[in-house]
Amino acid sequence: MTVYKIVIVDDHYVVREGLKLILETNEQFQVIGEAEHGLEALPMIQKLQPDVILMDLNMPVMGGLETMQELKKQGSQVPVIILTTYNEDELMISGLAIGAKGYLLKDTSRENLFRNIESAVRGETLLSADLMERVIAAKSQEQSAAAAPQASSPLSEKETFILQAVARGYKSKVIASDMNISERTVKAHLTAVYNKLGVESRSQAVAVALERGLLDI
Repeated sequence: MTVYKIVIVDDHYVVREGLKLILETNEQFQVIGEAEHGLEALPMIQKLQPDVILMDLNMPVMGGLETMQELKKQGSQVPVIILTTYNEDELMISGLAIGAKGYLLKDTSRENLFRNIESAVRGETLLSADLMERVIAAKSQEQSAAAAPQASSPLSEKETFILQAVARGYKSKVIASDMNISERTVKAHLTAVYNKLGVESRSQAVAVALERGLLDI
């Protein structure tokens, strides 16, 4: 059995302990390190080389976004899952744009925690429909308040439609059925989207498109 090594970075002791207790109920996961902020986490991550990092966003000394940017500069390939609360939508969008593999509310279920970690280890991004709705709503509200016109899109009509469906949490198979095209064609369109936006995953594509005002949701 493969055991996945995890580092938890969060300034709240109770959160770290709670996550550890949950993870310890599954023999497939092992917490090998924990840190209160990014500055403490960076050398730890480099030394321990975990399989996954659970990263808080709001931390003293060095927050989650700055830590992720530094990991990216260092060429780290360790997937990061953002730990978030109900009032961090903008930070969450930025984290996904940097390359986070997913995001979890700190009161998430045991099953959802395991599922997100397993997806991240496989190099996949697990988009939660309810959280994406929150992110989209927050971004739409911000753009309306600023009265910003929608940016000229580099994406085709089909690419935009597919990315909007992805943002709402639909899988490639469902999108293909709705558009009456093959799942392979949907994936080809998504690859084109990644290339145009300079991203590597669904979550990054959605986050960058939202930041640029390319999605009309």
